[in-house]
Amino acid sequence: MAPFLHLFLLLSAVATPITATSAYPSIPGTDAEDCKISSGDGSPVPIRREVYGGGRIFDITHRYTTDLPSWPSDDGMGQFLWLPASMKNGSLANNSEMKMATHSGTHLDAPGHMIDRYFDAGFDVDTLDLEVLNGPALLVDVPRDSNITAKVMESLKIPKGVRRVLFRTLNTDRRLMYKKAFDSSYVAFTTDGAKWLVENTDIKLVGVDYLSVACDDDLVPAHLEFFEGREIIPVEALKLDDVPAGLYTVHCLPLRLLGAEGSPVRCILIK
Repeated sequence: MAPFLHLFLLLSAVATPITATSAYPSIPGTDAEDCKISSGDGSPVPIRREVYGGGRIFDITHRYTTDLPSWPSDDGMGQFLWLPASMKNGSLANNSEMKMATHSGTHLDAPGHMIDRYFDAGFDVDTLDLEVLNGPALLVDVPRDSNITAKVMESLKIPKGVRRVLFRTLNTDRRLMYKKAFDSSYVAFTTDGAKWLVENTDIKLVGVDYLSVACDDDLVPAHLEFFEGREIIPVEALKLDDVPAGLYTVHCLPLRLLGAEGSPVRCILIK
């Protein structure tokens, strides 16, 4: 009976016209040639939908591609998706498999990422507080001539009571997340900037626009400032292009990966 079912599904697919629907408003492959962006190697990539609900919802998650930068490689992520079961090869359905580092693309860190006793104690991504990851958030522009130092943090004058802040930096202007090779000159928190945030603000979600919340020169100590108290969740590699600064509601959901110290996330902003 399976072969007949397979034939029926194929015929049904052929007979069904491909049109936009409320759940699937974009039709892949229909973009005009001038509606394309360049990938890390300069080749054109069709634009995918980034804004929904008439400009009310912004997708701030980077799309996973083979050219997405990966720490600390010059070759990007490489192949991460396979189709071992394909309808074209006689399978009943298409079933993909993927393999990637948990800190790939837009992702978050759990405390066990750089504090081994927290890793051993089970503080994985499944223990993170979803209330922290969802709620009112402030998107701010960081001065473009500096890492996020204590002086910069003080100059931003983030009000007390603000618990979620997304920091847009020179990384977004330089489009570093669209460049295949990892770039160690990215902008992020210095140790004193992270310490100032911990000691002088109520921020619990820290969002940044490249692969690390800590600058390359302060990689471990700046991370430790955020992780030690187990109160702050870093969300990294956010896509903040063309999103006006201001107040939003953020929704940021990690996978429930038992034992993992990091997870890809889908993040959106809602006006």
